[in-house]
Amino acid sequence: MQPIKAVALVSLLAAGGCATGGQPWVELAGHRYQVEIADDDAERARGLMFRDELARDHGMLFIHDVEEPQAYWMKNTRIPLDILYFDDARRLVSQQRDVPPCALGDGCPPYPSEAPARYVLELNAGEAARLKLENGAQLTFSADIPQP
Repeated sequence: MQPIKAVALVSLLAAGGCATGGQPWVELAGHRYQVEIADDDAERARGLMFRDELARDHGMLFIHDVEEPQAYWMKNTRIPLDILYFDDARRLVSQQRDVPPCALGDGCPPYPSEAPARYVLELNAGEAARLKLENGAQLTFSADIPQP
């Protein structure tokens, strides 16, 4: 069994981590979200930490080097999130909905994927329910999102 990595849920400034000057987007269940990209260890470790809000129709897309079991936590994350895990084919394989903020530092619990994942999309809590997401949903990327 592969070890599950715990990755801090944190964030970049809007300009950080983008492949181009434009704002990349993803589309899920017919809805488009502007996303910030976290595609290296430092960006994935920072994620959405210390944010007081996440704009409506925005999110953060984490891109991992390989598809494997993932686990995220809410250390220093101040806003509730939906954490959505996608495989190499960008199919939804696991969901952690309405994950609460955590101020316990290293005592924050992990929220693991139920299957190996390469992409993780964090959205405001409640988005997965609003979209009525089911595993198998397809994630579409704008052309400026880097592909490993």
